Amino acid sequence: MKIVIAHPDPAAGERWCAELSPRLPQAQLATWPTDWTQADYAIAWKPADDFFTRLQIDRALFSAGAGVDHLLRLPALPAQLPIVRVENAGMGLQMVHYCALEALRVYRQDDAYAQQKADRRWFDRELESPARFTIGVFGLGVLGAQVAQALRDLGFTVIGHSRSPRSLPGIECYAGDAGLEPFLRRCQMLVLLAPHTSQTENLFDSHHLAMLPQGAWLVNAARGALVVETDLMLAIDSGHLAGATLDVFQTEPLPETHPFWVHPKIRITPHSAAATLIDETAEQIVGKISSLERGETVSGVVDRARGY
Repeated sequence: MKIVIAHPDPAAGERWCAELSPRLPQAQLATWPTDWTQADYAIAWKPADDFFTRLQIDRALFSAGAGVDHLLRLPALPAQLPIVRVENAGMGLQMVHYCALEALRVYRQDDAYAQQKADRRWFDRELESPARFTIGVFGLGVLGAQVAQALRDLGFTVIGHSRSPRSLPGIECYAGDAGLEPFLRRCQMLVLLAPHTSQTENLFDSHHLAMLPQGAWLVNAARGALVVETDLMLAIDSGHLAGATLDVFQTEPLPETHPFWVHPKIRITPHSAAATLIDETAEQIVGKISSLERGETVSGVVDRARGY
């Protein structure tokens, strides 16, 4: 069995080999670039455009992280090659922490207290029950469902939206195009956790941002391509939105001249909400390779028409 690891960070590629080698002692491992022209499997994160013009993969292509849009855009991607996404592998709890931190910060009015400190004003702000603060989670996959349930456990009213109908205990779920507007109109905080697909690209433009209640807060921990950045700036500057927390952007790294850096109502993190834990992800991929070698089906196979 031959496995190629393609990662833009050479150190990460070596770490992948170190994690895979003891788990698959029968496998030959190589990091990209390699002189191999054929392999059974590949584990890749943002590989070069010439990846499939130089290498034939026979069995399956695994994403080394949660997203698969970077693989679906590859030139010469074989039409019948199965693409398998990572399912959680330690990222769920990280995403829960990130989104819960932002929810509590907004709900507890941390920005207002920070300004009061700067102004040396001692003033106790009124706080309503968390049940009266409605958080909407857009995207109810593995990560989104875990975040929604954790926020519900903190006492918030949580609603969700997904492409197809879902059912989660204690969470009112909306689905499809018909459910989007009634969902958005209830979100005092909107958390984006959906994949980047042709349906979600630039979805959150001036039209859909205007559906959010006055003073709502946006959290994007999904993909930068979901949000039209200029429209988001206008929605915040007009006072319709209170602000935003952004972990992902249309261009990454975020250019030094981008106005988000200095905007007082936009919080920025460098695509760090949920990092890939290589040891846990390697364990998951090894399990799926072992199943495929036995002729079994595996979960997480990407539906290319949907984009996830």
